[in-house]
Parts: sequence; structure tokens; C-alpha cells
Amino acid sequence: MSSITADNAGQYGDSRKLAARARLHSQYTIAETAWFPWVAAQLSPKPGDRVLDVGCGPAWFWAATAGLLPANLDLTLADLSPGMVDEAVARCSALPFGSVRGCQADAAALPFEDGAFDAVVAMHMLYHLPDPAAGIVDMSRVLRPGGLLAVTTNGAGNMREIYELTTVFGSAPSDPAAEAFGYDAAERSMRSQFGNVTMSQHPASLRITDPEDVFLALTSYPPGDGADETQLVRFRQAIADAFSQRDGVLEVSKETALFLSRKTA
Repeated sequence: MSSITADNAGQYGDSRKLAARARLHSQYTIAETAWFPWVAAQLSPKPGDRVLDVGCGPAWFWAATAGLLPANLDLTLADLSPGMVDEAVARCSALPFGSVRGCQADAAALPFEDGAFDAVVAMHMLYHLPDPAAGIVDMSRVLRPGGLLAVTTNGAGNMREIYELTTVFGSAPSDPAAEAFGYDAAERSMRSQFGNVTMSQHPASLRITDPEDVFLALTSYPPGDGADETQLVRFRQAIADAFSQRDGVLEVSKETALFLSRKTA
């Protein structure tokens, strides 16, 4: 996940709350190939490519895949949160890229010239935008002809076994990211802008063994982070019941995909 909108400033001023959610995936994912390397293998950038990461967050993706990508990429890290940009640049500056620069930027009004990049990456961030389609239009603008846009997001069934527990907060039993910008919206918006799109779903699931990690992840963002004490007690009980009913292990399905579009003109 990444951040790019002003109303998420409290969530994404730095990476602490993001880390609580990322822990679920880093500690408990079951997959033949981990998420970041799986995405990197499909991007296939060429040496010297100019790459823009919109909503870069703390740049965990680039730290995890630097050894899998060409060493001399020209990497631009953009995020609305200056704290995220600073953290991302600090992390990536020590990695074997050709150049690394940071830029505070709004995803729907990128401060770059037309055709400035060979590839634009927007990983788990478009659902933060008031108008995701406007973000895709501006990302297309800064791509050169033949350039690649890579977008990741979640499907409607993503982690349903976990999100069913958040009904104690009055939430729907589904991934809020997928409701805001899921598979159908990604397919529709990217095809409308580019005339082409391919989608690949990462084959993975979660096998969670510590209830506390579920609690910390789902109370790190709304509505969980604003829940009152009564709701939090009920939430802890719902988590405990879910684990006890499954012999202490919560098996969770994942729906996370990569969408690729190429600019033809």
C-alpha cells in the first residue's frame, strides 16, 4: 500500500501504521513467489529506463527487488506525504540504482513533463484518490509512447475472512480498497485510457497464527483506529472466536493483482 492524498496525512505521515498492515503479509503469506519479486518479474524494465513510482510510500518494493532489476534505473519516488518521500529516498539512495530522486506530488496532477518516463508504477494507491481515473489519465500523460503503466490493487474477495470481523465497527465485510478501486475499476479505467490492459493475479494466501497481528493491522486505519473501547473489546472477542473455531490458525484467501497497460501513442 502507498499514500498520495491529503486526507490520508494522518495515516501516511510516516510508515508506522502501514507497517502494522504489512506485517500480516510479510509474516503469514503462503506463496511460491513472494509478492514484490513476482511484480518485479513482470515489469521487466530495461537498463537506463526512467521509472516513476507514484504513491511510493516507504519504497519497500524497491528495497526488496533492487537485486532483481537493472542496476542503473533512473528512479523517481513520488508521494503526497513528504515524510514518505524522505524515507523512500533514504532507503533507495543506498541501493544500486543509476539515480534516485524524490518529489512530493499529487497523483492526479503530477509535476512532470509529458512523456518524461518509460514506466510508471502505482502500487496499491489508486483507491486513495477521489477520482482514480483522473490519476490514470495523468500517469498516461507522463509516459512516453510505448511506455508501461503498472497498477496493483485488490479484488472483492480479498481477505474476506478477516474483513468479516470488522462488522463490529459497522464496516462492510469486504476489503474497502477493493470497494473503492478493485479489479473491475482497474480493468475499465486502464482499458478506457490505453485501449489495452492485461491482468495477472498473484497466487497466494495467508495462514495467520497470532490473533494480535490481526488486531493491530485492522486497528491501524479507519474505522478501527477510531473505535471506542466497547467496539475494541468486541473486536478482540470476534478475533479470538475466529481463531478458536479454526484450531488457532486463520486461513485467509487473497485476491491481489497486477494490471499492465502500454501507451500506444
